[in-house]
Amino acid sequence: MADVLTLIPMADLLAFLAAGIVLNLTPGADVIFATACGIAGGPRVGAVAGLGVGFGGLFHVGLAAVGVSALIAAHPAALIVLKLAGAGYLLWLAWGSWRAAGRAQAAGAGEIRARLALWRGFVTNALNPKVALFVLAFLPQFTDAARGPVWLQIVVLGALFTLTGTVITAGYGALAGLAGQRLAARMGMMNKVAAGLLFLLALRMAWG
Repeated sequence: MADVLTLIPMADLLAFLAAGIVLNLTPGADVIFATACGIAGGPRVGAVAGLGVGFGGLFHVGLAAVGVSALIAAHPAALIVLKLAGAGYLLWLAWGSWRAAGRAQAAGAGEIRARLALWRGFVTNALNPKVALFVLAFLPQFTDAARGPVWLQIVVLGALFTLTGTVITAGYGALAGLAGQRLAARMGMMNKVAAGLLFLLALRMAWG
């Protein structure tokens, strides 16, 4: 892992980490799930739900490492298609984030046991085709065949992305457990801010 990271230019690595943090801060389905668990079961349950979401993310990274490397090896132009697909998907996410409001309050009660929250966090993320599409479109933007095997770069970058995402999502869940409905009430404004960030990131991906 360390060897792969040393081959990535610092500017590219910082851009990747910044983009990942922005995206992980976006109140999407994973954040809403962890927030709902925190509201229903308290800070510990909310944090564990975020951990489960992270395990689901690693599942998608593994699939991407296998599928994307084979696709790029067979069809180099596929990276361009993935880039455009990723930009389009980010725009769609931005629109959905802008329209979303108050979903955390209705996302549910009942995730009151940490073990159940962990499992449901994993399943919710692992079975979400939107997450698979995002990982397939996002991670290859920061790889370069000249640095070595693309699949290994995807694994390393995916692990970093998942690590930051897990910490952030677990933080949302824990804060929701502490703040209760007050955090959920502010989710609408957070979604609008996230929509603007996603829109800018889509432009960067399409024309960068």
